[in-house]
Amino acid sequence: MSRDFFPPRPDSRPTIYAYEDTNPQYKGLLKVGYTTVDVKSRVAQQYPTKKPGKPPYRIVLEESAMRNDGTAFTDNEVHRCLRKSGVKNPEGEWFKCSADQVKAAMIAVRTDEMIEETRSLDFTMRPEQKAAVEKTAAYFKSAHKDDPDKTPHFLWNAKMRFGKTFTAYQLAKKMKWSKVLVLTFKPAVQSAWEEDLKRHVDFAGWQFISRNGLTCEEADKKKPFVCFGSFQDYLGRNPSTN
Repeated sequence: MSRDFFPPRPDSRPTIYAYEDTNPQYKGLLKVGYTTVDVKSRVAQQYPTKKPGKPPYRIVLEESAMRNDGTAFTDNEVHRCLRKSGVKNPEGEWFKCSADQVKAAMIAVRTDEMIEETRSLDFTMRPEQKAAVEKTAAYFKSAHKDDPDKTPHFLWNAKMRFGKTFTAYQLAKKMKWSKVLVLTFKPAVQSAWEEDLKRHVDFAGWQFISRNGLTCEEADKKKPFVCFGSFQDYLGRNPSTN
């Protein structure tokens, strides 16, 4: 038998790495990358200016990018997995996450299984929330029967602490909607909309699309999703809107 039957193992070592920059402005962020050379050498290449003292970075993860079947995966697949699991991606290969989250994403890619979110909320609707859902759903159904070509509108005059986010999602479930657009003048409310969708047991399987998170292209169109955006995101920005 030919000795060349089994190809020699390549010298390169596909590796996923993550490091943090010690500059305070990058606190909480990790750079997630891929290399086939020594990780220390690869990261050092990204800081070409040599300075006295400790390097301005700290490597927190260095793991093989090989699957059990012998194929390799890259950082692009890990990035997609992180975004799908809700990790914020403010720029390029920088993610607001921990080394454990990167490792979990790598395991998910390696085993071809998606990370399942931790859902710790299981509260039910309060009477006033349930009444709002029932009344709105009844109106939408009757309006559609009366004039199928007209788009119905229903305004909730809800007070502070009513729970509009949670109630709106319950209405979407009641109406069996699978594609929901949330458009707002206040981008700062994104965290509330995202948290309710990702943490409540009632919305398991739903996806949250946002500017710096999961994209429309990456979302699984066979599963329900909420697309969150501000008017600035969709209509552009000017000096008065920053």
